[in-house]
Amino acid sequence: MKITFTDKAIEKLKPILSRTNKQLKLKYDTDGCGCAVNGVTALWLVEHADQDDIVVDTNFVPILLEKSRLVFYDETMTIDTVESVGCFQLKSPSEIINPRMSLVERSERNE
Repeated sequence: MKITFTDKAIEKLKPILSRTNKQLKLKYDTDGCGCAVNGVTALWLVEHADQDDIVVDTNFVPILLEKSRLVFYDETMTIDTVESVGCFQLKSPSEIINPRMSLVERSERNE
């Protein structure tokens, strides 16, 4: 799997990552979506990897992904920003996976 961050996404994430000292996780979130195959991707800031997580190297920082959710992602993806609405975007050469991906800071208290 290949994940690339755009320069704009790196610029936006660098100060956040240095301030929080957390890891990035690409989370396939199914909470409130009805069932396990209906979900939405989000960027999470997490303190540690979960048991099901794998590490994927990128052109910026390594990112965590849930091994059990890899089927929902494309082999090549890009994380970009949508500056007009202040969020991120996950896309591949064939589709926009999430046009308005949020960045959620998770802590052990709310995991």
